[in-house]
Amino acid sequence: MWTQKLVLISPKSRGFHLITPEVLSQLEGLQCIETGILHLFLQHTSASITLNENADPSVRRDLERYFLQSVPDSDRYEHDDEGPDDMPAHIKSVLVGTQLSVPISQGQLLLGCWQGIYLGEHRINAGARRIVATISGQGE
Repeated sequence: MWTQKLVLISPKSRGFHLITPEVLSQLEGLQCIETGILHLFLQHTSASITLNENADPSVRRDLERYFLQSVPDSDRYEHDDEGPDDMPAHIKSVLVGTQLSVPISQGQLLLGCWQGIYLGEHRINAGARRIVATISGQGE
C-alpha cells in the first residue's frame, strides 16, 4: 500500500519545535500499517526536519542557541534578499536536512522512547510549512 498526503504545519517562531502530534493528527491510514515506512519531505529551504529528544524542552532551546552561535545572522552573506536571517536559514537547513524516514509497526511509528519529530524553523518571521508525508507498507 502506498499513500501520500500534504501535511500543513502551523507557523512557528524561530527555533526547534516538537511537531510529532501535529504530523500524526493529519495522517490517515497509519493505524492500518503492520510493517512500513513513513517518509517526510519538507518542501522548504529555510527550515529543517529531524528526530530528537521529545520530553525535555531545554534540548530544543540548547539546539537553537548552538545554531545561532554557529551560523549567526549577519551582513557577511551575499544572499540576503529576504533579510539577515535568509542565508543563515539556508545553511541550517542544509546542516540538519529536509527529509526523514521513520519505520512503522502495528500502526505506530517506531520512535525511540525519547524521540520526537522536530521542525527546525530557521526564519524569524516564517509562515506555515508543508511536509509531503508518504506512507508505504503492508496493511492489516
